[in-house]
Amino acid sequence: MIDLKQFEVWFLTGSQHLYGEETLRQVAMHSEEIAKSLNATAPVKIVFKPTVKTPDEITAVCREASASTACIGVITWMHTFSPSKMWISGLSILTKPLLHLHTQYNRDIPYADIDMDFMNLNQSAHGDREFGHIMTKMRKKRKVVVGHWQNPGVIKQINDWCRVAVGKNEMQHLKVARFGDNMRQVAVTDGDKVGAEMTFGMSVNTFAVGDLVAVINQVTDAEIENLIKEYEEVYEMMPSLTKEGAMRSSLIEAARIELGMKHFLTDGGFGAYTNTFEDLHGMRQLPGIGSQRMMASGLGYGGEGDWKTSAMTRVMKVMASGLEGGNSFMEDYTYHFDPSNPMVLGSHMLEICPTISSGKVKCEVHPLGIGGKEDPVRLVFNADKGDALNVSLVDMGGRFRLIVNEVTGHEVDKEFPKLPTARALWTPKPSMEVGCQAWILAGGAHHTVYSQNLSTEQIEDFADMFDVEVVVVDADTKIRSFKKELAMGDVIY
Repeated sequence: MIDLKQFEVWFLTGSQHLYGEETLRQVAMHSEEIAKSLNATAPVKIVFKPTVKTPDEITAVCREASASTACIGVITWMHTFSPSKMWISGLSILTKPLLHLHTQYNRDIPYADIDMDFMNLNQSAHGDREFGHIMTKMRKKRKVVVGHWQNPGVIKQINDWCRVAVGKNEMQHLKVARFGDNMRQVAVTDGDKVGAEMTFGMSVNTFAVGDLVAVINQVTDAEIENLIKEYEEVYEMMPSLTKEGAMRSSLIEAARIELGMKHFLTDGGFGAYTNTFEDLHGMRQLPGIGSQRMMASGLGYGGEGDWKTSAMTRVMKVMASGLEGGNSFMEDYTYHFDPSNPMVLGSHMLEICPTISSGKVKCEVHPLGIGGKEDPVRLVFNADKGDALNVSLVDMGGRFRLIVNEVTGHEVDKEFPKLPTARALWTPKPSMEVGCQAWILAGGAHHTVYSQNLSTEQIEDFADMFDVEVVVVDADTKIRSFKKELAMGDVIY
């Protein structure tokens, strides 16, 4: 789990010198109290900053926030009226995500006691409108949250946004390693890596499988023995993989591969990686359990060279750190077209993350019909039921599009005696027919990130932070209007 408290979101309050020192003293007291209250439940550290009252002060704090490696976003609030021309210079140079909190210190109007001193101090109702106007005029992307700062719904929106800000920071600094290229002749897993770095900041580079094999071959027997002990403590082992089992050597090789990948990725500072079964030169088996456990530790993964899904898997895992449920590389594999209970079977030949299951996880070895290598070891389990998202990042040619489908995950209550993979069952919203049709019209990939703990709003906020298109398929989707939305996206983006 990633410690999100290493990241800071700065709390900035706007005012001016017009109201006198006593009013400014109260503004500072109220602002610090709100910042401390938000910090108590935030996934990141909310840092109170002194009230900004002049153009120079605003520009200085915005410059400082942009330069800080710890700061991943700012929350702004206008306690009094803060003339927004003062903010133009600062907002022009601010590079961190911005949340505009439209709140006020008092929840209720003090009918019996309200006077002009109170009115001069508590001007958020129109102070925030002035601030909002200049950001709209400047076309400044931001999140707006409205409500009292002690309201649980407001707090949740702020906390969810803070996680997205961490996700943006992660994407901007992410290094993705590609072992080989993407699967031959496949369109959707390919894409413009230079364009991705220009848009998102992440770097995507290829490394020879032989370089990885060299690291794998340096793994010691002691390391392998310790890892196999961990396997045996955590998973239900297939009899053939036990100490005297006929396939024990496959488990030893799987452990060697996992350790070698871990060393390579850790030493290189990579947060995500891809590989493909078409390029395994020098490897005895396709990484199965290794890729699954790498994802469980927080790394991103995408099969068949799918670096875009790999990056999104990592970013969404970072955003969801500490939350119940999981995020996993996923693939829509086959359908259940029963009119009374239509479903998608999500799976992959090996690499599904066990964080999406709270049930029993088995460690097994079976033949794999592609790749031409030895039988790989993999983890076999069923995903938990519940609401979830499928998220796809696709290259539309010159730009990127994020596609979100809200789904209902079902309990896997049937046996799959001849399918030794991890499995998930879900129904797309608003229905199987409309959900699949909309996904295909939007150009969604067959690979996704399956998320049990992030929201559509968070993915929308993420897209806003990078100014990329996002389309949502949910309970309200209708194909006629969805087509118009896609056409409009082509014009806008």
